[in-house]
Amino acid sequence: MSRSSVPFDQELEVKHAVRIETRILAEVIASVALAGVLYAIPFFQLPQGGRVTLASMVPIFFVALRRGPRVGVLAGIVFGFVALTLDSFAFVVNPIQVALDYPLAFGALGLAGFFKKSPLIGVAVGVVGRFICHFISGLVFFATYAPAGEAPAIYSAVYNGSFLSIEFLMTAIIIFLLQKQGIMKLYM
Repeated sequence: MSRSSVPFDQELEVKHAVRIETRILAEVIASVALAGVLYAIPFFQLPQGGRVTLASMVPIFFVALRRGPRVGVLAGIVFGFVALTLDSFAFVVNPIQVALDYPLAFGALGLAGFFKKSPLIGVAVGVVGRFICHFISGLVFFATYAPAGEAPAIYSAVYNGSFLSIEFLMTAIIIFLLQKQGIMKLYM
């Protein structure tokens, strides 16, 4: 059977080691697109980056909880690159900083996929993973923004915790409501 005669709904082979079903790929694309739209609607934005959005992490958590950590991390990484392109004034200090603040931070959201039976714990783990990436970036690359006399670690923790705590609360409430309504089970 030639490649051109393989039905669209069968598995696509990428580098012979990873198999991605077309349906799963479509879910990732739809989740990243929805997350991108929600990310583009910020409630407020901090001066050196970081924003509270219209629950833009929910679609990534949903796909991670539905499809597991590998697909969730992939969706998060792709969303990280989308977020980078949507941040019109993205602070780019160093390629490692960009990796920490975008693909690695958003990829960490996919860790929720390890907690399919406890979605709220998954959300917490994913947000903590994202926080750690932003915290390290802030500590290493944005320490000079800390007010005089304030430890850079405290500054980074407060700065990143300020917007991520609000994002976490909104996301956790939405995931809880989806779970309570049975929508999480319906699609898992």
